[in-house]
Amino acid sequence: MSRGEIVYDKIHFRHDPKWSSRLGPADGDGLLVCVACVIEMIESEEVASVRKSFALSGISGVLKCSPGALRELLRQDHGVSMRFITSLLGMHHTVEDPATLEKGHQVLVKLLLELQSEVSFRFVLDEIHKQLSDQLSVKGFLPTFNLLGTLLEAVPSVAHSLVTQYVPLLEHLCSALLYPDDALKASSLHVWLKLYGTAGGSAAQSVPIAIRDRVCILLLQTLANAGSPQLVNNCVGLLWLLVQLRETVSVLMNSPDNQVMCNENQIIHTNNSQILSQNQEQQSLDHCLLPLILKQLLLSGDEMLQVTSAKCIASVLVHSPSQYSTPFIKADVPEFLFDRLASTNNEVLLWSAYSCLVLLTEDPLFFTQCHSVYGIESLVRSLEETLRLSNLEVQKQGLLLLTQILERQPPNVRLFPSGPGFVAVSEAVIAGVSSSCMLVATQGASAASALFRLDHQSRPVQYRELEKLVEAITNRFSELPLLSPSHLRSNRSLKRSGPNCQASRSEGFLLQALVCFQAACRLAEECASEPVLKENTFTAPSKQSHAQDSLESLCYCLLHCCDSIWIPTIIRMCEHAPSAQILQYFYFILSSQFTLLPSLMPVFANKLASSGFYRLALENKGILCAGNRNPKLNASCCGFLQKLSMCLLSKSDPASGFYKYDVEEVENLLLYNLPSLCCRLSDWPSLLCEAPGLQLCEYKGQRATQYCLVIVLHLALQQGDRLLPDQIVFSSVLWMLCSVQEQGSCALPRSVLRSALYLLAMTQDKSRNLNGAPLNCISKALSSCQSFSSLYIHHPAFLHFICRYPELAEKFGPLVLELWLTKQAQHTDEGQTMADIQEKGEKIKSHADERQDKVPDTETMELVTLIEKYPAVIVTLLDMICTREAPLAERALGVLEVFLRGQSDYEVDLCAQLGPALLQALQRLSVENVGHGLGQGRNEQAGNSLPLVLRLLCVTQASDPPSSSSYSKMDGVHFKLLYHVSNIAGRLKPTNKESLLPALSYLYCCLSMSPAYCTDRAVSMLLSNSGLMNQLQTVLSSSSSTYTAPSLSPSACSFSALLCYIHLLLSSLITLQRVHSAQVHKSISWSLDTAVQRLLLQKRNTDDLLLAKYVVCQPWSRFLLYFLLSSGESCLLHPAILRLITLLLQHSSTVVLWEPDLLQVMEAVERRGVKEFSQEAAQALRLLLTQIQNSVLQTPPTEEHKQRARTMMEALGPHATSKSCTPCQPSKILRVGDVSICLSDFTLKAG
Repeated sequence: MSRGEIVYDKIHFRHDPKWSSRLGPADGDGLLVCVACVIEMIESEEVASVRKSFALSGISGVLKCSPGALRELLRQDHGVSMRFITSLLGMHHTVEDPATLEKGHQVLVKLLLELQSEVSFRFVLDEIHKQLSDQLSVKGFLPTFNLLGTLLEAVPSVAHSLVTQYVPLLEHLCSALLYPDDALKASSLHVWLKLYGTAGGSAAQSVPIAIRDRVCILLLQTLANAGSPQLVNNCVGLLWLLVQLRETVSVLMNSPDNQVMCNENQIIHTNNSQILSQNQEQQSLDHCLLPLILKQLLLSGDEMLQVTSAKCIASVLVHSPSQYSTPFIKADVPEFLFDRLASTNNEVLLWSAYSCLVLLTEDPLFFTQCHSVYGIESLVRSLEETLRLSNLEVQKQGLLLLTQILERQPPNVRLFPSGPGFVAVSEAVIAGVSSSCMLVATQGASAASALFRLDHQSRPVQYRELEKLVEAITNRFSELPLLSPSHLRSNRSLKRSGPNCQASRSEGFLLQALVCFQAACRLAEECASEPVLKENTFTAPSKQSHAQDSLESLCYCLLHCCDSIWIPTIIRMCEHAPSAQILQYFYFILSSQFTLLPSLMPVFANKLASSGFYRLALENKGILCAGNRNPKLNASCCGFLQKLSMCLLSKSDPASGFYKYDVEEVENLLLYNLPSLCCRLSDWPSLLCEAPGLQLCEYKGQRATQYCLVIVLHLALQQGDRLLPDQIVFSSVLWMLCSVQEQGSCALPRSVLRSALYLLAMTQDKSRNLNGAPLNCISKALSSCQSFSSLYIHHPAFLHFICRYPELAEKFGPLVLELWLTKQAQHTDEGQTMADIQEKGEKIKSHADERQDKVPDTETMELVTLIEKYPAVIVTLLDMICTREAPLAERALGVLEVFLRGQSDYEVDLCAQLGPALLQALQRLSVENVGHGLGQGRNEQAGNSLPLVLRLLCVTQASDPPSSSSYSKMDGVHFKLLYHVSNIAGRLKPTNKESLLPALSYLYCCLSMSPAYCTDRAVSMLLSNSGLMNQLQTVLSSSSSTYTAPSLSPSACSFSALLCYIHLLLSSLITLQRVHSAQVHKSISWSLDTAVQRLLLQKRNTDDLLLAKYVVCQPWSRFLLYFLLSSGESCLLHPAILRLITLLLQHSSTVVLWEPDLLQVMEAVERRGVKEFSQEAAQALRLLLTQIQNSVLQTPPTEEHKQRARTMMEALGPHATSKSCTPCQPSKILRVGDVSICLSDFTLKAG
């Protein structure tokens, strides 16, 4: 037999040439093969194994290189083909060399594949079965099993025929597992491995139950005693296939160790599957062998065995975690799995171990036996490494395991008793949340949610780490895609596309992040309720930045993230397609903020309400919760609206008028009625106008729902959120009020009535005027409340609403105005500080001037606007001046002063309207104080009111326009007023400066402002009033005898003003007495020396300096100006000084020089800055600059100086003409401090 042929020369001559052929490539350079020679060589015992091996190698090469060639040769005679197969099978008896046998098996299998004959396959199986049956010793099964394994591996379809038609052959396979030969067992297991590994698993499903159960038991026994690596690998491979079948898992897990170790006879004769099943069910799982075997595999040094063991454990548990987890836990398998996690980077092993542990955590026994406590450190360490790997599935599985442990850990056993352990797990979770894969980040957020449980917090609580978790989750929001409306409309298709869709992943992360943030808020609430955790008592004293590691810091972090990131993100994502699940958590988070930082909640609540959150929450309820849908979202929305509303009420300004009882009443109405309010806003008007039935409960029913709507409309509108159009609100609320009164069953709750009044007031401008029944209804509703102050609303609209209708103004106008002024005073008092009080003490001298310069507050200007619209309010305020206590009367006077002084379009007949009222007030005050010194009478109220009435009279006089007819004739009301004021001035005590000052001011201004030809009666009346003359003499005498150095005390300033008025009044009387030749009944002595001394020495007292009417035309006016300019910047820039300089420029330009006088003023202005000037000072400066531009000075200013003046004018800005902010048109009276001066007294005459 040469190298190029397979021919046995000794016997070849006997063979028919038809069995010889050159087989090989088509070019003819093939191998000469004689089939007959090959058969005889294989059958002959005399032929050496080497020759047989050579022949088999040649046939194998032909089958591989020339497919179909040998088949064509054998087709000549089917018998020869069968004999060839038989000879190959017979090698099991004639050949002992394993290598030759292996080649024979390969040739046989290739030959069967070449022939593709069902008959051939059946023949081979029959022969194999026969060989096994004829064997006297099990040891002889090995070659046959090897052949069978090779055949099943090459032809998987044979497996089905084997398990269905050759059951006895399967029995032989089982019997081989009992023989103490590892090679034989490995070969048998290899066959079983191929049987159960057939694609589709059809063969495995067809294995008889008895055989299947026997294989399971024998496998466990074999694996428990396996010694060779090949046997172990085959056992583990078969076990992996078996544990994927539910039926075999049941057998494996119900096979106790004593049954597995039974002797051969017991197993062989256990043929009844029912009996075996019953025995298995009776065995306790506590003695199951499989967990012990798999644990041993985990301990092996072979990583592949560890992987397979973990996969087998996971596969068993998947079928029934509750049934099969206990044996594994009791066998301490979790402990070994955790150890593997800490010692490997193999991704498959990690994933398998994670999966096993996830399934084991479903059993409470896992935690009872403290496996979680044992393994948490290993798990965290493993996660730190896993999150650096590239396998995202492993990362997800690891984070899932951590989540399961954190969620299911019993509260009484802490996982992180100390800070370092919590910090480590927190860092691992943050790494998961920060993963580039959104799915991993979502699982990380889930783990963070579980970590926020109170019982997972270490002592001390690591608040800074909690902040980092919150910030890490919040920072991921910037990566969420901005979904367009078209994408949002196709939300359903996005969900159908599966979790791999980007939009779906983003929504999944957002939802889990919301759950996490909710858990963080809940944790903060729980820590706040426990003093030990709130104070974090166990924090080390040496720990730095303790303030940053506190509960308060965490709460600030939650609020900041919620306000700046979460709210905009959620609103953006739910704007077009709101998600009930997302919004459910969103509103819960918003509700939680109200308990974390109560001090900041009023601001937060105002921001939410003013940003439209009432509308948002109500619309979400109407869209998503109608028809009892999404009850959890409904509850979350209601909770948020409840807390928002109560915060706005309870933390609002006390001026809002809500009492404690009202707050409780509103709370109950919202609590019982918000859940049922699941309709769109467009349906609210119909609900408000719907006639309710019988109200069985105070806080439930149709009427209570209407009350709830009114309150919500009120609170939303209060923050600028108009839920419904004004006209609809006005008419609907009005209808409800009338309906309640018509029903007459119960009075309207006070809180609801307040809200209704607020809504009517705020929506009145765009609604029709009330009359008749509706107006009467409102009047009755207001009268029904015992305390009107509890209904009062401190808002301008309420003022206008009451004063708009005479019926309401007459009855409730005084009450509303009184409450408005009272609340105004409360606000003013609350705004004062100790610094303000000290500053006032240091500036007593200029107090009166500052009061004039001060811009009226907003609330005062609201009343001024009200007076302009409804003049009848003046009478009400005048009555308050006369009849109310001093503080309230003072505020009423202040309002009228601002109103009268700020009239640019003053009505000529207003003084004619005020005159009789003032006269009547003075007469009443005079009568009440007959027989007593005014201001010291029995009626203390009259004494307090007198100076106020006199001051109002002076203001009215100063505001009377020059064209008024009252100055053209001194008769009627004005003469009577002059008469009563002069009598009052004569009867007052000299020390009563509060009343004397305005009285003398009025007398002086009446004489100076009236034409000389109209003052004859007035002068005669005043000169004949002995009481008045005595009063003037008394004050002048006291000033001469008690003169001291200038003082800045209030009493000294008021006394100086009193002297000024007396001087001015006497000057006018002297002048007019000469004009009219009036009779003088009493003389008055006056020391000229004292007057000059006071004028020259009191240079800093600008009131005295400006009150000498002849200053301008005196030759020493230059000397006076010098002293004024040397008195300091505060005096130099006083409005009165600026006006004096303007007058000097206007009438005597030679007195004022550009340098140094005007230049000094300009430099002082530049140093202070025009923005710091009061309104009156700015006006005086504007007039001075205008006069400078129009005057011709002896030394004209340079171009630079002119530019500086123009720059100042531009800085002052346009001259404001608002009637509420500027003085009226040029008046005849100049107000300086407490003194009013008639400008006519400053007129200069030529010569």
